[in-house]
Amino acid sequence: MRSLRAGRLTYVVLALFTAGSLFPLVWTAVAASRSNTRLAQTPPPFWFGGNLGHNLQVAWTDANMGTALLNTVIVAGTVAAGTVFFSTLAGFAFARLRFRGSRPLLALVIGTMLIPPQLSVVPLYMLIAKLSWTDRLQAVILPTLVGAFGVFFMRQYLVHALPMELVEAARTDGASSLRVLWHVVFPAARPAMAVLGMLTFVMAWNDFFWPIVALTQNGSPTVQVALTGLGRGYVPDQSVIMAGALLGTLPLLLVFLVFGRQIVGGIMQGAVKG
Repeated sequence: MRSLRAGRLTYVVLALFTAGSLFPLVWTAVAASRSNTRLAQTPPPFWFGGNLGHNLQVAWTDANMGTALLNTVIVAGTVAAGTVFFSTLAGFAFARLRFRGSRPLLALVIGTMLIPPQLSVVPLYMLIAKLSWTDRLQAVILPTLVGAFGVFFMRQYLVHALPMELVEAARTDGASSLRVLWHVVFPAARPAMAVLGMLTFVMAWNDFFWPIVALTQNGSPTVQVALTGLGRGYVPDQSVIMAGALLGTLPLLLVFLVFGRQIVGGIMQGAVKG
């Protein structure tokens, strides 16, 4: 079998794309290490200054970043776990279970992706107000605990990765529905579950629209809500804002560094199975 080797042009293109991808993060760190006066000058700074520690401390204190990070970890982790679990169950049902109305119901689930989320803000806020959930984390967690994209994603994956013969063999051996899920479906869906969990975690971490409606900065803020209170004044302090953005980005980088290999391995494993 003939092996393919990357040439110099390939490495040059990859290096350019890597530099372009890292530039926003590096610029955020550079801006966070400078003063607001220096950032307003022309040309802007392109190297690190000596105010990083001070700006990080100001952002941490003014935005109550410790509480915001903890709340965001709870929200993003719960939403990711719930989305992966419920989406896998629904995806398995649509992929391998036979029941009446499965196709119209699947079409209805996919059709909900066409509805703009802004249309549901008013009735959703009225609902959480009646439940006295305003400014509580469950107001952000429960409405996003499962989504149509996750159901469709898992359904499409299980159609190819989970042969019907394997499910029927487990049924023949006397396995109950719970055992089929635990010993057959979940192991087969593990690569897609890892990818969906990572995507959902990042989306929940960066979500701003609904949290800014349901939460307040002085109550139970997430990171994105807490960042709205930074740098306020007649002249916004851009260096402190960048420091807060850097604090909110570092946990995502840590998650990817820890689980990145497993996620990429899951993608490759799923590609081989497909």
